[in-house]
Amino acid sequence: MDRDKRTVDMRTITEWVEPGSRVLDLGCGRGVLLDYLNRQKNVFGVGVDSSLEKVQACVKKKVTVYHGEMLQMMKQFPDNYFDRVICSRTVQEIPDPGAVVGEALRIARNLTVGFVNYGFWKNRFHFLWTGHRIQNEVFPVEWIESRPSNPVSVAEFEAFCEKKGITVKQRVYLGGDWQKEIRVLPALRCGYAVFDLAR
Repeated sequence: MDRDKRTVDMRTITEWVEPGSRVLDLGCGRGVLLDYLNRQKNVFGVGVDSSLEKVQACVKKKVTVYHGEMLQMMKQFPDNYFDRVICSRTVQEIPDPGAVVGEALRIARNLTVGFVNYGFWKNRFHFLWTGHRIQNEVFPVEWIESRPSNPVSVAEFEAFCEKKGITVKQRVYLGGDWQKEIRVLPALRCGYAVFDLAR
């Protein structure tokens, strides 16, 4: 995946993060986002990731990080401990995303969720034409892979928020190039979505 797509949500997330705030990054990977937020917004940032290799990369960047399971880690914090929890390209890769969103909104006033829109028109057309889900740089694994994978569409996520009574404060829909913001038919034309949520 090219660099622009790997860092697509950083601009939006950075705009939504208040300077000096407490931030928890779920599935922080190698700590690129937290390192950026530390430098740009002087946040008190903590990351969590289940990959020891990625945790070690965070340590090299001097990013505070927890190695382990995110739900158990969040249960250690009291209500509203953080100003914002970030879940960037994580919800579709975890076993119980609904529980993670609920717990994140308990320990933080705001939650940022970014994900690839599985309802993008090319994905729909590919399945309609071939009968198989699409496999590309964004969705590289076959259905037989054992890792958790819960592809989600914009329409599904918005329905989930409405059902759970979650407030959508802001949302950004990006096109298939993950760069240009779109406003018309986002459920069909959006390639990547970023949501700013609150209880």
